[in-house]
Amino acid sequence: MKIAVVGAGAIGGYLGAKLARSGQEVTFIARNRNLEAINAHGFKLILEDGSEEHTPAGPNLRALQRYADAGPQDVVLLTVKAHQVPDLLPDLRGLFGPQTMVVTMINGVPWWYFHKLAGPYEGRSLQSLDPEGLIAANIEPERVIGSVVYPASELVAPGVVKLIEGNRFSLGELDGSRSERIEALSKVMMTAGFKSPVSRDIRSEIWVKLWGNLCFNPLSALTHATLEDICRFPATRELATQMMAEGKAVAEKLGVAFKISLEQRIAGAEAVGAHKTSMLQDVEAGRALELQALVGAVVELGRITDTPTPHVSAIYAATSLLAKTLASQQGRLQVQRG
Repeated sequence: MKIAVVGAGAIGGYLGAKLARSGQEVTFIARNRNLEAINAHGFKLILEDGSEEHTPAGPNLRALQRYADAGPQDVVLLTVKAHQVPDLLPDLRGLFGPQTMVVTMINGVPWWYFHKLAGPYEGRSLQSLDPEGLIAANIEPERVIGSVVYPASELVAPGVVKLIEGNRFSLGELDGSRSERIEALSKVMMTAGFKSPVSRDIRSEIWVKLWGNLCFNPLSALTHATLEDICRFPATRELATQMMAEGKAVAEKLGVAFKISLEQRIAGAEAVGAHKTSMLQDVEAGRALELQALVGAVVELGRITDTPTPHVSAIYAATSLLAKTLASQQGRLQVQRG
């Protein structure tokens, strides 16, 4: 398959390097030092056990800056953050042919959530994610494959990704079908060494991951605490519990079935240990926060389903002001040892 990876960072690099190594024709859309490093040296992947895999630049691996130069692809892997997607439009269409699949490997509620979702909300748009409908207009719902990203990795240098743990990328058609195209994509992913099951209900799987993100990410951004700290401090554990209960009520109104309990989900987060969430890392680095996809969209879904979300809404308001302050001051916040 011809596969374009849009977002040659930690997850995109991991995916692209393994897919190219397995014989797929991979094009990274990259810029600046990452672009130069990939074309000069290929991509290096540092595995969990410390061993290294190097995929050289060549027929199966290249990097380009202009989407149009890559031409139509069989698959486009979107591995950017949700708030970065509008910036890719309309250049992204340079990668599209008649049958191109767009796999959204993005955290949080996706802009396509109500597309092909049978029921009273089918076809509705989410103002928090796509206020002007530009994403839906440029990426047709028929192209979209949903995905849930489970691995953790980091881009340690241009063209170098360190895998922390995990190799599962669930895939799902928006209508829950097992189409020929998604079966073919799953097979390609598995050949590259990933676990890529085809889900009949990708939205429920998205919610299980979102369930923790909607509380732990903003709480860590506000408190500068790790997952372990939030879960072990009684007041924030209770606050996280209340936020997750509200999120669960919203999701169940949308037909989502949770296969684990709330306490199991919190215990899983606590077991991760002294880990800084992605939102806390963004606060410390002065980057834009993934606030709408992880929290704002949950508040909007609460309004749509007439489900109260007082705790989620309060934390969303506080974190939104933090994000606004950091952006207006072009600043960052980090707790340093005295």
